[in-house]
Amino acid sequence: MSATGAQLGSTCGFSTRLSLRWVPEVPEETTDTIVLSVGEWFLDLRMDKASGNIDWAMAGTRIEENPKEIPLKVLFTRELDSLNEIGIVDVGNFSPLPNGDDLESGEMPRADLPGAPMTAFEEVWRELAFREGPEGAKKGISWILESDDAPLALGEQEKEVTVTKTFLGRIWGTYLAFQQTQTHTNQKNESGEWSVKRAGGEVSARREEWGTGWEEKYVVGPDSAAVPSIKSGFEGEGKGPWKVPGEKVSIGGKSYIVRAFEEIE
Repeated sequence: MSATGAQLGSTCGFSTRLSLRWVPEVPEETTDTIVLSVGEWFLDLRMDKASGNIDWAMAGTRIEENPKEIPLKVLFTRELDSLNEIGIVDVGNFSPLPNGDDLESGEMPRADLPGAPMTAFEEVWRELAFREGPEGAKKGISWILESDDAPLALGEQEKEVTVTKTFLGRIWGTYLAFQQTQTHTNQKNESGEWSVKRAGGEVSARREEWGTGWEEKYVVGPDSAAVPSIKSGFEGEGKGPWKVPGEKVSIGGKSYIVRAFEEIE
């Protein structure tokens, strides 16, 4: 019988969204959404059910500010974002519902309205059972990797670099992968201070799930063929440097930084 992460002794999160409510409208759910979180990092893929296109894809950090309090306050940063809100910090407040689901409330840009105004929202989330993966029943590995892109150093001159930002994540038998071309630019703000502005293009993504082997569920975006697939496996996965956050591993000749890792045996 499948079990949630908490039942298996995992600290990872694997959840789906049941509904979104833009206050004061009625709740609805137009997406197939899953979120993987390992350590303080997450990947979130929301697929529009009607079109089969990405509704929202994002990856970054998930920091719990008050882990023993209710509501739980979580800060989300976005290092990759299909809505081009890279670097934005969201605050979500999570409260448990009587049936065990979680109610998240806060404010975020509403992309379906002109100007994407900040709007109050409520989302209902449900923790999912971990899908059995290649390691077998009641055990598995979970990890998140970020591409090792040379960051643009903050300096007192106009400069621009283009990077292919990639995030890969797995919890047992569920795998997500995102890729986005980003432009990072050194520029002065109105007060004369230098900062790095990041802008991104369209996100390509994969969601693959373990059945008789790794099987594609979604492969979307203009560069989806170039997004790493786990179907043929990754050399050295789960061993050596893969287990150490901050270490680097290679996939398809590209260097990745291990952001988080967990193994349940």
